[in-house]
Amino acid sequence: MAQRKQHTAAFKTTVALAAVKSQKAAEVARKYGVTAGLVSKWKKQLEEHGSTVFETAPDKENRELKKKVEKLEQLIGKKEVELALIKNFVDFYESHGGK
Repeated sequence: MAQRKQHTAAFKTTVALAAVKSQKAAEVARKYGVTAGLVSKWKKQLEEHGSTVFETAPDKENRELKKKVEKLEQLIGKKEVELALIKNFVDFYESHGGK
């Protein structure tokens, strides 16, 4: 089985920028030795996420921290539900004489 080639972020950026400049994915693909589909994919990613290149470190850190807070809030909610279930089981068990 052939291994997939791993391209660096710098290479992907170079190819995507070339595609943006020339508007011809097939031509850029031949020049850099990749498929036209990859060129189109990288170009789209650059157009959609290119603004993050100019984010400052605090902006990135804030975004990552917000994601982390969301995950932790979900985990807390899940644990609260689990605790409520356990309390209900304990109350039920105790109300039936503990046996």
